[in-house]
Amino acid sequence: MSLTELCGAARASNQAIDQIGHDIQWLHSYVSGEKTFCVYFAKDEATIKKHAELSGIPVSRVTEVPQIIDPLTANN
Repeated sequence: MSLTELCGAARASNQAIDQIGHDIQWLHSYVSGEKTFCVYFAKDEATIKKHAELSGIPVSRVTEVPQIIDPLTANN
């Protein structure tokens, strides 16, 4: 995707989030070749799908991530 297309997708995502409200927060997205992986905090899967509908950004799969680890996890 070009920078212009990425800016348009980000704008569409932000507008959808404004419409949905506090049930969803966009953290960031990874853009790799023909795929984009988006990371959101969301109330539920239905909220993610509503965001996709409003933003025009297709969703092929939603994966819940119940735990996160990082380098600091080793200190526990």
